[in-house]
Amino acid sequence: MNEYIALSELNDFIFCPYSIYLHQVYWSTDEETYKALPQIQGTMAHEAIDNKTASTRKDDLLALPVISHQLGLTGKIDLFRKDKKLLIERKNHIPHLFRGQIYQLWAQYFCMKEMGYEVESIAFYDISANKMWQIDCPNHHDFEELQTFLERFRDFNPETTPFKLNPQKCMHCVYCNLCDKTDSPNVYT
Repeated sequence: MNEYIALSELNDFIFCPYSIYLHQVYWSTDEETYKALPQIQGTMAHEAIDNKTASTRKDDLLALPVISHQLGLTGKIDLFRKDKKLLIERKNHIPHLFRGQIYQLWAQYFCMKEMGYEVESIAFYDISANKMWQIDCPNHHDFEELQTFLERFRDFNPETTPFKLNPQKCMHCVYCNLCDKTDSPNVYT
């Protein structure tokens, strides 16, 4: 049986598949070993969701655990406004949307639908700009695209998959200084 993929790893995998491996290697260490300022700020911004203090509205579901057996995904959503049937993924800062972030929200959508929730719209919320980024709910084609991406994720093997060095990404990776694939300095140190 395949292990379930964490929703939070989808965007990281697109950024750099090797970072998922490094995360597994360093997950039990002190986060200060690898977390950079943007990740620390994101973690602090996410505390309101985790502590369920981001909203006092009775129709809002915060930090709801979700699962899709069909896709083999598990994790938590940030916010679901039941009255509006609106699923929201909160981010500390969104200069623009990346495909991995969209996959993460699509995956949350499919988890919610499989669990019986009626989701009619999805959006990102940029905390720093107080801005909502509405996106289309995924369709059948998007579901197939996500499935193909999840197959790539499951097939990734750091020992056999060729590594494609991208210095621009490497210098912004939280694992840059711990990575054996690059000598690029991390911009956060």
